[in-house]
Amino acid sequence: MSEPSLAREVEDHLAVIGALRDELDRIRAVGDRLIERLERGGKVLVMGNGGSAADSQHLAAELVGRFRRPRGGLAAVALTTDTSILTAVANDFGYEDLFTRQVEALCRPEDAVIGISTSGRSANVVDAIRAARARGAYTVGLTGGEGGSLRATAEDCVAVPSEDTARIQEGHILIAHLWCEMIDVRCADRAGEAGGARASRAPSTAAGGP
Repeated sequence: MSEPSLAREVEDHLAVIGALRDELDRIRAVGDRLIERLERGGKVLVMGNGGSAADSQHLAAELVGRFRRPRGGLAAVALTTDTSILTAVANDFGYEDLFTRQVEALCRPEDAVIGISTSGRSANVVDAIRAARARGAYTVGLTGGEGGSLRATAEDCVAVPSEDTARIQEGHILIAHLWCEMIDVRCADRAGEAGGARASRAPSTAAGGP
């Protein structure tokens, strides 16, 4: 790729990230609801396909580990990691039930469930969000563009204002880190000094450390 093309990629990235300023009120409102669920003893379930599966694991790792501040571990599960469950459900029921089956098994009314889909049209994510809402959980869509059917299905939705999958994914990680920052500030004392002492020995973030 030529240098002018690289420069355009950076400029496109900066434009999309800058446009997220218009979404800060919504991002903050979702962060508050996530904190509320965690403080009530709930957990955060996160899911997505492909790159969004990796983002799900990244967010769960920051919550179970830590983001920046010493604190106790917080309950979070990425529904993208257990290969035995994933292959059993895909084989026995179908890939479309990959996340719905796990929501049926794990989701409780006090939980929050985040579905990540850059297009908002990933059927297995949308179906699982619908199942989580039926169980009384707080549901969030993290998507891009117009938000697809995920926007209409989730209780709250944050959409990165772009149609470019790469730019949307970059925005998703920033949004997830903003939520982690809010959670760190508000939940630093949640697990007590013993948990905080263990977390303070970590040299960096759970997902991004050396």
